[in-house]
Amino acid sequence: MSPVRKLERFTLPLTVGGTRVEVSGLHRGGTGTPLMFLHGFGSAKEDYADVVQQEPLADRPVLAYDAPGCGASTCADLDAVSIPFLVSVAEQVLQARQIGRFHLVGHSMGGLTALLLADGDPSRAASFTNIEGNLAPEDCFLSRQIVTHSHDDPDDFLARFAERVGDSRFYGGALYSSSLSHKVRAGAVRAIFESMVDLSDHGKLLDRFLGLPAPKMFMYGEQNNTLTYLPALAEGGVELAEIDHCAHFPMYSNPPQMWTRIADLVTRAAAGS
Repeated sequence: MSPVRKLERFTLPLTVGGTRVEVSGLHRGGTGTPLMFLHGFGSAKEDYADVVQQEPLADRPVLAYDAPGCGASTCADLDAVSIPFLVSVAEQVLQARQIGRFHLVGHSMGGLTALLLADGDPSRAASFTNIEGNLAPEDCFLSRQIVTHSHDDPDDFLARFAERVGDSRFYGGALYSSSLSHKVRAGAVRAIFESMVDLSDHGKLLDRFLGLPAPKMFMYGEQNNTLTYLPALAEGGVELAEIDHCAHFPMYSNPPQMWTRIADLVTRAAAGS
């Protein structure tokens, strides 16, 4: 086996829109354009820690961190944690780590955050692997539950949300739901979900994604291969990556295939730059 290049932990205090946050992250040095990983709702930076096992990415710098209100990152005002807030956090983290250009990998909520980050300055994204990040209203099968299953008590909402996801027929749902209460603060859920729904319904996300000049991949599980916009992505030059035996969580259901596709896109994008 090749040696594993260790990820180092860091803590970064920030003020975002007047709100104090403390970001818990993972990073390593290296050569070439860094990889930036943004996790999904109810997940954490450790979803991507196996980057150290990927030989094609062995020398590349890496940045991953928990979104405020998730994982080990904290936020003084959980009601502030919307998608635009998370974009501002990403911008500040990049600035603090002195990263100008990067390969983006974002899943679900992180894919939406990554899209808005790249859309703000398209020249900074060397490539973009979008793992079922929101592009259309149909993508709100999780976040729209803040409306369809509304509950006044945040803890009760999160507990019932976890039950519904865990009882679903989709790959990875039970594993994902089992750790939700440990990976996201209940008080952050409403603002995150409401902003995801609003952007998916009104943000013209598909057009914004198609308009990015970087090499782009849209990754999705085989159980979600009926997404109606997949043909439009293919026609627009986006590489499609269907992951076998998988639904919304390739990092839980089929990580070897997920990593192979990520590494392949990054390698090709780096060679073509």
